[in-house]
Amino acid sequence: MGNCIPFPTTRDLSVSRRKSLPIQTSFKLPSPLPSWPPGGEFAQGIIDLGGLEVCQVSTFTQIWATHEGGQDGLGATFFKPSTVPSGFSVLGYYAQPNNQPLFGWVLVGRDSGDGGTLAQPSDYTLVWSSGSSNINQDGRGYFWLPTPPEGYHAVGLVVTNSSDKPSVEEVRCVRSDLTDELESDAYIWSTDGFSVDSLRPAARGINALGVSVGTFIARANGAATSATLACLKNREANFSSMPNLHQVEALMQAYSPWIYFHPDEVYLPSSVSWFFDNGALLYQKGNQNPTPIDSGGSNLPQGDSNDGAYWIDLPADDGQKNKIKIGDISSTKLYLHIKPMFGATFTDVVIWIFYPFNGPAKAKVELFNVSLGKIGEHVGDWEHLTLRISNFTGELRRLYFAEHSSGTWVDASQLDFQGGNKPVGYSSLHGHAMYSKPGLVLQGNSKLGIGIRNDTAKGNSIDSGRSFEVVAAEYIGSAVTEPAWLNYMREWGPKISYDISNELKKLEKLLPGKLRSRLESIIKSLPDEVLGEEGPTGPKEKSSWAMDEN
Repeated sequence: MGNCIPFPTTRDLSVSRRKSLPIQTSFKLPSPLPSWPPGGEFAQGIIDLGGLEVCQVSTFTQIWATHEGGQDGLGATFFKPSTVPSGFSVLGYYAQPNNQPLFGWVLVGRDSGDGGTLAQPSDYTLVWSSGSSNINQDGRGYFWLPTPPEGYHAVGLVVTNSSDKPSVEEVRCVRSDLTDELESDAYIWSTDGFSVDSLRPAARGINALGVSVGTFIARANGAATSATLACLKNREANFSSMPNLHQVEALMQAYSPWIYFHPDEVYLPSSVSWFFDNGALLYQKGNQNPTPIDSGGSNLPQGDSNDGAYWIDLPADDGQKNKIKIGDISSTKLYLHIKPMFGATFTDVVIWIFYPFNGPAKAKVELFNVSLGKIGEHVGDWEHLTLRISNFTGELRRLYFAEHSSGTWVDASQLDFQGGNKPVGYSSLHGHAMYSKPGLVLQGNSKLGIGIRNDTAKGNSIDSGRSFEVVAAEYIGSAVTEPAWLNYMREWGPKISYDISNELKKLEKLLPGKLRSRLESIIKSLPDEVLGEEGPTGPKEKSSWAMDEN
């Protein structure tokens, strides 16, 4: 498949540079990548987008750096891709904040069809230069926007340390039918009316064809280069770079996250079949006689939408109810949804975990820690993590931590690992939101010190690769049979109505009126999903099922 060098994160330091220029450390996963099982074009180094072959390059030559502003006030560094395989052309440069190790990539491309997919720019426009900026920097930085010929788009910028225009040989523009719309992603750096963000396709999901190039956008005085920049596109919707089921299993053995539960957690996960087998009941509106659910959920209503006609609840018997609430960690199974992302240049392995019950919430109110009674309690809690894996190399690039109704992407360079390349995640006490580090995350007003507590720490743990099942992978087709419970689109717990004011009245002796009022205001602003008022829905009803996480 060519002579592409897919993923080493070393730097080419053969160019001359000032002594004051910092050597930015590079990140590598703790263990070498395994040899992936054969089959298809997964992890073969090159992906054909339909006449344009692209390769992921992670070796860079440093061009310019600034040491203030941006994330943590540490500045940013701008790089030219180096060690570009023979026959491939640079499409744009890479930028990264200085508060983390170097762990980036950009795509380079070459024509694989009848020719004409790539073209030299006809000129460059200077977007911004650092010459007049009073910032801590190494030399001067000049940011150039390629001018594409008619019928082509620029997909990245060029950075130089000289005021001379770059050569038109420096980068290539891409034919318009192989490009798609993009948008800003993460903030990188800014100063005096100039800002830099990373980029991603504007449309993202299992059927979206936009391909991220790994380049960045620059804005000078509010004018964005995104009006003329584009991302790439998998023109022929070719998903042959996606992993087969044997490769998915190998990916889980390599990257399955360790999940830690709080030492005080009593509401632990279980398998779905354990939940059904131990007495969960299906209720129907207008029917006073609930129905036991069989082990595979085959008697659950299928498809349609969440119309409120059905819901799942616990049995009336207190003993059986309490047994189900605490779950059964020994039965826990993780349920995988395998998704193509960024035009099948990445694989998202979505790891769903089921909890029979969410416990009551706790609040922090300045120096006070208070229980909120039944607020936050509900039956049937679905949470998830998402591994984002490069289809060029099979390398883990990011991990998404779902946090109630939102979540956070964390680069692999910022994760903790255990037992090789297995990242570590933490499930919050009672609420089960996922976080990358132990400690307290306050959901509310952190400045006032008022909000719902999300406490995480190392207690019981599971390796998510110990017991898992692929429940959906649309790109594979009939090779994956979806379980019946996955297509149950109604609520996994009953709707609960709380009188928040009444619940908080129970705290009158603990909290002064002003603090109680502030807490009530914050609690009422939280989504129903956090409060446990709406019965939770299953994985397929989540907005991220067919789309990107955020």
